[in-house]
Amino acid sequence: MKDNRENAGWSTLERLRKANPKIRIYSINDSVFQEYGKPLTGYDFKGLAEKAALIPMPDEGSKYELAVGELQRDASGVILKNEIFGESPVQVGYCWGYNDALNGLEYHKSSEINIAVTPMLLILGKLTDIKEGCGYDSSGVAVFYMDKGEAAEIYSTTLHFCPCQAVEGGFGCIVVLPEGTNAPLDGKPADLRLFRKNKWLICHDRNETLIAKGVSPEIHGENIRIEYIK
Repeated sequence: MKDNRENAGWSTLERLRKANPKIRIYSINDSVFQEYGKPLTGYDFKGLAEKAALIPMPDEGSKYELAVGELQRDASGVILKNEIFGESPVQVGYCWGYNDALNGLEYHKSSEINIAVTPMLLILGKLTDIKEGCGYDSSGVAVFYMDKGEAAEIYSTTLHFCPCQAVEGGFGCIVVLPEGTNAPLDGKPADLRLFRKNKWLICHDRNETLIAKGVSPEIHGENIRIEYIK
């Protein structure tokens, strides 16, 4: 039987906190998020999110497309390009599907914009916490909730990866980055973390799937998992 308080109108964030008593889950509107990024307010991304919501969910796992035509052509793309990226070319992509674990962490030499098409969670860390020769301790991450329709800038110094779903139906996240980011590399880099153009990636040392793809296994400790709302 469900807790009566849930039936009395508990928010998704409150229910997530109840389902994950060992994980401190913040909102992107909490002051601690300022260390990782900032909420983007005053912009209307509703139409953009509505278009993304029409994209069918995968049967399993998660998917990412670095540039989606119907999102790229939306009027919001002009705002993102001119006002947020200083008139630099951008790509408006989409990450969506099912995920409940940390698995890996990436960073770019630029900010990333996330727009929540569904309620979702971001597992974030700090680039400065990667220790050369030792890797990254997963206990250093912080978990942040984004409600449907919220947008946030994720700073270039912030480690991040595929969002986690907050509810059983999966997650959807619009991802805006400088044009060309996440495209395949032209050559073989000396830096083992450089996985795609403008994408440096490390994975959990027990994530065999990413290790098999050549990702550097530098995350140690618990592979954080989220109990989403069912």
